[in-house]
Amino acid sequence: MRAEIGKAVVGQDAAVTGVVVALLCGGHVLLEGVPGVAKTLLIRTLSTALSLETKRIQFTPDLMPGDVTGSLVYDARTAEFSFQPGPVFTNLLLADEINRTPPKTQASLLEAMEERQVTVDGEPRALPVPFLVAATQNPVEYEGTYPLPEAQLDRFLLKLILPLPDRDQEFQVLSRHAAGFDPRDLTAAGVRPVAGPEHIAAAREQIAALTVSPEVLAYIVDLCRATRQSPSLSIGVSPRGATALLAASRAWAWLAGRDYVTPDDVKALALPTLRHRVALRAEAEMEGVTADSVIQAVLAQTPAPR
Repeated sequence: MRAEIGKAVVGQDAAVTGVVVALLCGGHVLLEGVPGVAKTLLIRTLSTALSLETKRIQFTPDLMPGDVTGSLVYDARTAEFSFQPGPVFTNLLLADEINRTPPKTQASLLEAMEERQVTVDGEPRALPVPFLVAATQNPVEYEGTYPLPEAQLDRFLLKLILPLPDRDQEFQVLSRHAAGFDPRDLTAAGVRPVAGPEHIAAAREQIAALTVSPEVLAYIVDLCRATRQSPSLSIGVSPRGATALLAASRAWAWLAGRDYVTPDDVKALALPTLRHRVALRAEAEMEGVTADSVIQAVLAQTPAPR
């Protein structure tokens, strides 16, 4: 699958792995990066390689909740209201620039992300399986944005940072475009389905059977409790964050071909799983402290089991 995605996306291996981990856990991802680092292309290519349906919503200040979830539409022929599904009824939902829409519309995704269903006119409607929200946000523009509240940030399993490519990778991108690559035509680029929903379902069953020792569970608890005592943070990691770190670590161990979880699996997923679940104190932010640096310090100071 990596090779298939590599036909369209150069680099961003960490983001590819992160989205796969989220799919295996049944979680959601927040993608952060400046415009033009292939966030949209990554999700479209992943959906093609995994034979999944994908839809995209451009979040704007005038977007309404019904534009996301769907709404009841009056049919003049039958004189009845019928439900018209919104774009949330898909496998991979790309919520582009989610922080550009007001909290009322952001909240319309909460039920879908947590309960895997949408309630319209009092009637719950189940979403397809698998279902993943990949939300993007721009880290540099703050004018006209509505920062995601902690409750919604906590619904994302991982926050993945998509960096700018290095010189060699950027040269490779331009070489592909010079040779005729069209990011809007993935079929012409040779991207083909290499797995499907049945493989994801089978993987989830195997991951659920992975062994996690009490020592590793205690290590996850100690890491999360240490963030709550950090002088640089006003909000530490919640118990939901601890369960997210456990789930992500199990998926990582399975991808590595093991049937048990090690402390190194926990360390590997700690940053993307926890960085968006903590809040810095104002004075720490002024001193240049970042969420990543605090979590790295916690990892360094918390003894891992052998």
